[in-house]
Amino acid sequence: MKSLKGIRVLDLSRYIAGPFCGQVLGDLGADVVKIERVQGGEEGRRIGEMLKGESLFFMGANRNKRSLTLDFRDPDAQALLRRLIGEADIVIENFRPGTMEKMGCGYAELAAINPGLILVRVSGFGQEGPMASHPCFDGAAQAHSGLMTLTGPADGPPTMAGVFVADYSTALYGAIGALAALQARATTGRGQVVEATLMDSAMSMLTTAIAERQLLGREQTRLGNRDRYLAPSHCFRSRDDKWIYIVAGNDYHFIRFIEAMGRPELAEDPRFSSFVARNQHVPELEALIDDWGARTDAEEILATLHAAGVPCEPVAAIADVIDNPQVRHRRQIVEVDHPEGGEVPVPAPAMRLSDTPADVFRGPPALGAHTGEVLREWLGMADEEIDRLSAAGRI
Repeated sequence: MKSLKGIRVLDLSRYIAGPFCGQVLGDLGADVVKIERVQGGEEGRRIGEMLKGESLFFMGANRNKRSLTLDFRDPDAQALLRRLIGEADIVIENFRPGTMEKMGCGYAELAAINPGLILVRVSGFGQEGPMASHPCFDGAAQAHSGLMTLTGPADGPPTMAGVFVADYSTALYGAIGALAALQARATTGRGQVVEATLMDSAMSMLTTAIAERQLLGREQTRLGNRDRYLAPSHCFRSRDDKWIYIVAGNDYHFIRFIEAMGRPELAEDPRFSSFVARNQHVPELEALIDDWGARTDAEEILATLHAAGVPCEPVAAIADVIDNPQVRHRRQIVEVDHPEGGEVPVPAPAMRLSDTPADVFRGPPALGAHTGEVLREWLGMADEEIDRLSAAGRI
């Protein structure tokens, strides 16, 4: 049994935020059909490292989907798209605002065809407003939301996060919104529009920065790897030149930490006797820990602190993550089928449900591989009509 068994999703989106939203729904068991251009498919198929002619970038956000190709500019193909939408529960799109309306697929038109339709609209800044027409990618959202100002070394430039956090969080908000809309539809019988934007999603991660600026007149700055509220919480280097992140900022963990470090007397030092005091003397505290780390190998630091119940872990390279016994125990790396044969390792679904588990049951689709199959299943279309549309270049 799959959580979203019987739910039909049309994914019209490209790149990361929209496709990853569709992938999350697919992991939960929805029938996700990816609609792509006839010539070349979505742009993500041509980005990044290639394996047997297929993009690893594309594979990262498009498993558990079927692919149907369609000429978006052709009026007959647009009519076919509206027929498919009439059979869908959820549609995901991340075109520039106004594009769906130009195709005759604004929500008012679609709701007239399918009153229960849930339209997930993914964009940079929203469908309306002074910035709605601005093109947007993850880095631009991180920059304009203020997130980039808070990221990076204290004495360095504003910095992007190491992965596309605005894209991925937008995908998750879109999926959460779609699930909430499904639940609401079960009561009202009506669908609705779900908006998820990169700007809003990035801003949702600003924690207290807005309140501090507006109420206290205080501008948050970059802190590198330091925790914004608790000390010590930072990366420290061991004698054998390995990095370990230690989080011992609250009073409970700090007492355990200094005892494990062999410095219990620091509890009586007024500079470190409370988390407020420690935050006011971070450089002095970190100097003491740096000295301890310089005299102690990483294995001993980790064993000592784990035994003491102090949160700490080594800073892992990707090769370390792949070999991590906890990752292997939870089977958090799975293999998906490559369209040209073989398998590709990818992260498993991050959601764990005890009765209706998320699953990887289909690899990323080859372009247009399921066009006829979907048209027969969803619309009951005859093979002769499918062949005619294909010969005309509309699918």
